[in-house]
Amino acid sequence: MFDSLSDKLQDIIAKTAGQKELTQDNMQEALREIRRALLEADVNLRVVKGFISNIKDKAEGENVLQGINPSQQLVKIVHDELIELLGKEVSPLDFSGHPNLIMMLGLQGSGKTTSSAKLAVKLKKEGRNPLMVACDVYRPAAITQLKTLGEQIGVEVYSEDSKDVQAIIQNAINYSKEKGFNTLILDTAGRLQIDTDMMAELLLIDRVFHPAEKLLVIDSMTGQEAVNVAENFDAQLGVTGLVLTKLDGDSRGGAALSVVYCTHKPIKLTGTGEKLNALEDFYPERMATRILGMGDIVSLVERAQEVFDEKTAKEMEKKMAKAEFSFNDFLKMQSQMKMFGSMDQLLGMIPGLKMSKDDRQKISHEGEKQIKRIEVMIQSMTPEEREHPELMNSSRKKRIAQGAGVPINELNVFINQFEQMRKMMKGFSDVKKNMGSMMGKMGQAGAKLTAHQIMKNMRRFR
Repeated sequence: MFDSLSDKLQDIIAKTAGQKELTQDNMQEALREIRRALLEADVNLRVVKGFISNIKDKAEGENVLQGINPSQQLVKIVHDELIELLGKEVSPLDFSGHPNLIMMLGLQGSGKTTSSAKLAVKLKKEGRNPLMVACDVYRPAAITQLKTLGEQIGVEVYSEDSKDVQAIIQNAINYSKEKGFNTLILDTAGRLQIDTDMMAELLLIDRVFHPAEKLLVIDSMTGQEAVNVAENFDAQLGVTGLVLTKLDGDSRGGAALSVVYCTHKPIKLTGTGEKLNALEDFYPERMATRILGMGDIVSLVERAQEVFDEKTAKEMEKKMAKAEFSFNDFLKMQSQMKMFGSMDQLLGMIPGLKMSKDDRQKISHEGEKQIKRIEVMIQSMTPEEREHPELMNSSRKKRIAQGAGVPINELNVFINQFEQMRKMMKGFSDVKKNMGSMMGKMGQAGAKLTAHQIMKNMRRFR
C-alpha cells in the first residue's frame, strides 16, 4: 500500500547522499519533495504541515548528529517522525471484562464483518475462546455472511430472529457465561453513511454494556474520507482503536498516516490480505521502517514461526539427511510457503532489498506462475513416483509431461533441479553432522587439556 510513497521518499533521501551536510538550501529542496510525495499519497494537509514542520525543526536544530552523512541524518529524522505519526508504540487489545466485549464499528463496505471473523481467528490462535455476535439486524445478508465465516473458521456465531439488539447482546453474554466463551465480538450495524439512527443505537450499546474495545474498521483505500469517518465516529462514540483493512492494496496510503494524527487514537490491527488469517497487530516502528525501504525482518521471522510447524520441519530434516526428500515433501513445503503470504509481501520485508513495486510484482507474478506449473507436473505423477523420485525414466517423464501439458525439456529441467536440491540438502546435513562431531572432539580435548593444566598447577602448589 505504501509502495508509491516509499519509492518517492527513498529517492528523495538518496539525493542528499552526495551532500557534505544538511543545509537550509538542500533541506528546503528535500522538504519540498517530501511534502509533494505525502500529498500525492493522499495524506491529510494538516498532517503534512505538522510532519514537515517537525522534520525541519529537528534537521536544523541540535539533534543532528555530527560525523554522519546527510542522507543518514535525513533517514533517521524522517524515520522518527513516521513512528510518531503512526502512533509511537504498539497498542495491544484490552481484554478486561467477564466476558470481554469487543465492539466492531464502521460503515457498510469497510470490511467490518470480515474483520470480525479475522479477529476471531487471531484470538483463537492466541488461546482465547471467542464468540461472534450478529448485531446487524437490519441487513439479513450480514447475519448470513457472519454465519458462513463462522463455519469456515470454526467459531460459533450467536444470532436471534429479533430486532432488539440490546436483548441479543445480553442473551449472548448469558450464553457465553454458560458455555465458557471469554470474548464476545459484536458485529454491529453499519450504514452507507453516518446517520442519527445508527449512532443512537451504537451509543446505547456503549452505555449499557461498556465494551472494553470499540474498534473502528476503516477501508484504507478510501483516502481522505477515512479521516472524516474516523473523526465523526470518535467524536460521538470515543473509539478505542482503529482497524485498517486492505493495507495490501494499491491505494496511496494516506489514510494510515492521517487517521492517527487526526483522531489521536491508535491503529491496533491491520488487514493485510483476503485470507481469514490475514489480520496483524500494528507496529508503528516496523511500518515506518518498511515505508523507508529498510525491510521488516522481525515480522518476517514472526510469520515464519506461525507458518512452519516444528515437528514437520524435523521430519523434513531427517528425510533430507537420508536423501529421502520426495516430490510429496516438496508439495508440502510449497503449501507452507503459500501460507507465508504473497511473494510480493515477503520481498517487501527483506531488509536492504532495493526494488520498486513494479519489479517486485513482476518477480512475484513469474515466481507464482512457475510454482503452479511445478505443482501441475507433480500432480501428473503417480503416487509411487511422487514418493520415489528415483523411479523416473524417459517413458515416465514422457507420460507426465503429456499429462501436465508441458514440454518434456521443462519437466527435465525441474527434475534435474530437484535432484540437485536433494544432493545439496544431503550435503548440508553431512556438514552439520561433521561440524557437530568436530566440535564435540574439540570440547573433549579442551576438557582434557583443562584437567591436565589443573593437575600441573596443583603439583606446583604442593
